[in-house]
Amino acid sequence: MNTALIMYLGLAALAANLPFMVERRLFIWPAPATGKALGWRLLELLLLYGVVGLLGIWLEGRLGPVHQQRWPFYASTFALFVVAAYPGFVLRFLWRKPGM
Repeated sequence: MNTALIMYLGLAALAANLPFMVERRLFIWPAPATGKALGWRLLELLLLYGVVGLLGIWLEGRLGPVHQQRWPFYASTFALFVVAAYPGFVLRFLWRKPGM
């Protein structure tokens, strides 16, 4: 595997887990004292999927012509992005905290 591809996949995995690590809404505004709701986290996950996808299209365009994709490609890459977000989800919602 190419080093740039490994770095891109690492960036995608980090971006997938970022909504579960940061307590700010859209990474800018502070969340209320009760915490950020799951809906905000899913919206951020969708936005980061778009950002990572646009970065991938830009990188592909630097190497040559961009191959046109149809909906199955985007559905499967979104599913992989959600799978990459699983560790952050587990740490935020499923992992038992001491004293609980």
